[in-house]
Amino acid sequence: MYTLTAFLTVLTLNAQTKKEQDANAIKKMCGCYEVTFNFAETFQYSKDSLYKPSKTKTDKALEWAELVVDKDDKISIQHLLQVGNPAEPHIVKHWRQDWIFENTNFYMYNGDNVWNFKQKSANDVKGQWTQKVYQVDDSPRYEGSSTWVHVDGKSFWENTTDAPLPRREYTKRNDYNVTIRGNRHEIKTNGWIHDQDNSKVIREEGKEDIVLAQEKGYNTYVKVDDSRCKVASEWWKKNKEKWVLVRKKWDEVYGRNTNLSLETKVDNKALYKHLFSEDYEEEAKINMVIESFVKK
Repeated sequence: MYTLTAFLTVLTLNAQTKKEQDANAIKKMCGCYEVTFNFAETFQYSKDSLYKPSKTKTDKALEWAELVVDKDDKISIQHLLQVGNPAEPHIVKHWRQDWIFENTNFYMYNGDNVWNFKQKSANDVKGQWTQKVYQVDDSPRYEGSSTWVHVDGKSFWENTTDAPLPRREYTKRNDYNVTIRGNRHEIKTNGWIHDQDNSKVIREEGKEDIVLAQEKGYNTYVKVDDSRCKVASEWWKKNKEKWVLVRKKWDEVYGRNTNLSLETKVDNKALYKHLFSEDYEEEAKINMVIESFVKK
């Protein structure tokens, strides 16, 4: 018969084992991958007879996912695209994903470059991991909290959350302003899959959301030898200190714990164009340009 102390010890060990299992699944997304991005608009609900759905899109790329933070309650992975001539590839700083255990502070997208700050109770997020996804300039994109599931040999995490339009859409469309993303990350023996069921939504204050169309996304990450991403890995070693400064400034902005509204352009340039420039290497200049995008 268990004593209370023994029962609590077993409970704690089981919880640690589950948390470690979660963390190991997340870190399996690191490494070098051949990625295929697939998106297709599946259903249209527009009442406009001239409505044109987005074209089906399929792209391939080589992507390096670098583990940049590995702490007890936080795992951060930076993605880098390696594109162009394989003999002399070009490196593009891509998205970043942070995974935080039992996180209670959220910036939830609400459309038109506004993220509303929300807090959840510790009980609401018990045992859960928040995935926070960032743009190429480390500004916010979307986030959500859910439980990793390990069953029947599968490891997956599912969540539905509001997000801005993806780059492949906002450069071509302005007939909706929110993407409701259904995200599933599943770890496979040869890599991982990002499976999406998305809704394209028109959101106006004081009105009910209107679903314009739905979309299927299916992105496969097939693991290849890390040596194929050597150029991306070396690029990150040379440039990572600058992005430590960028993340530090954004962490200060997020730490204000208030609604966040961002400019789309300053001096006629998006933030990533400023930060990707060699003009912004010093901390003071980085802080200044990021702050210039934060609406007061």
